[in-house]
Amino acid sequence: MNKMPRSLSSLLLAALVPIAIVLQPACLEAQTARTAKADAQVVRRPLPQESEKDRMNAWTVGLAGGLLEGAPIRLAAEMARVVDDGAELHLLPIVTRGATDNLNALLYLRGVDTAIINSDALDEYKLQVPQIQNRITYLLNLFPSELHIFVRPEIASLQDLAGKKVNFNTQGTAAAYSGPLIFSRLGIDVDKTFIPHQLALEQMRKGEMSAVVFITSKPVDAFVRGRWEAGFKFLPVHYDRRFEDYYLPATLDAIEYPNLIKQGDRVSTIAVPTALVAFNWRPGSNRYQRVARLVDYLFSRIDRLQAPGFDPKWRSINLAATIPGLTRFQAAQEWLDRQARSAQAKP
Repeated sequence: MNKMPRSLSSLLLAALVPIAIVLQPACLEAQTARTAKADAQVVRRPLPQESEKDRMNAWTVGLAGGLLEGAPIRLAAEMARVVDDGAELHLLPIVTRGATDNLNALLYLRGVDTAIINSDALDEYKLQVPQIQNRITYLLNLFPSELHIFVRPEIASLQDLAGKKVNFNTQGTAAAYSGPLIFSRLGIDVDKTFIPHQLALEQMRKGEMSAVVFITSKPVDAFVRGRWEAGFKFLPVHYDRRFEDYYLPATLDAIEYPNLIKQGDRVSTIAVPTALVAFNWRPGSNRYQRVARLVDYLFSRIDRLQAPGFDPKWRSINLAATIPGLTRFQAAQEWLDRQARSAQAKP
C-alpha cells in the first residue's frame, strides 16, 4: 500500500484542525443543553421525604448549651429528652465554648434560637450591642450559681486577697467570666490565674495559691468530700447595690458544708442566675412560633424533669421566678397568665 507523503499528511491535518475547533463549541453546546435538560428534570422531580424534612426543620429549636463538661449542657440534654415530639418539636442542644459564649452564639450564629447564659454575660455587650436587654428575653430562671470564695487560713477578709494569687478555673467557665467581674465590682485587684480547680486546690494546700473562686450551684463536691485543715474557709460577700443589676442574694450554710461551716452559721454570698433565654423574635414569626412551642412543651412537662433520674436542680425551679435586667418571653408570660387564671377559676 502506497504511503501518503508526509507533506500531504501534514497538510490534511492542518486543514482539519480549524474544522474541529469550529465544531467543538457546537458539540459542547449540545452536550451542555442535554445536561441542563437532564438536571432540570432531576430538580423538578419531587423528593418523597421533602415535606417531612420541611416539617422537621420548621419545628427544630437550636439551644446553645455550653461546654461538654458543664452543668448547662447537661440540663439542655435533659430538656431535649422531655420535650421531644418527633417532627412536631425537636430541641437540638449545641456544645459551645462555654455558657459565657452562649449569648454570642444566640446573637450571631445561624440556627441558634435559645441559649443558657449567666445573667451577667449581658454586661459585656452593653457597648457592643446597645439596648441588649431589648434583644434578649428569658424563658426560665434555671438555677442560681452561688459564688464560693474559698481561702487559706491566713486570709481573713476580701481585702487580704489584694495582690494575692486567686484561681478562677479554666476559660469558658462561669467562674472565669463572672469571678473577675465580681472582684472588679468589689474593687479588689488580685493576681488572676485560670487553671483547673483541682490543680489550684492542691496549690492552696501547699501555700502556693491564696484562694479559689467557684461559681456553681451548691453544694460543691470538692468542699463536701475534701478534708481541709483548720482555718480554710469561705469568705462572705454581702449583697448590695453593686450587684442589683444581674445578681441575687444567697447564703452558704452548715447543712451544705458541715466540714467548713459551724452548725447554725451561714456565710453571706451572691448568686449568678443561670437562665434559659431566647432572641426577642417578632411575635407571629416562624422563629417566635418555634420558641413558643418549646415554652408550651417545657412548662407543661416540667414535672417530668423534677422526677428521679434527672438533675436534682430541676426540683428547685420555679417557673414564675424572674431574672434581673431581662423581660420574660411573651409566650412564656402568656402561659403563666393562663395558669394563674385557671387556678383562680377553680372552686
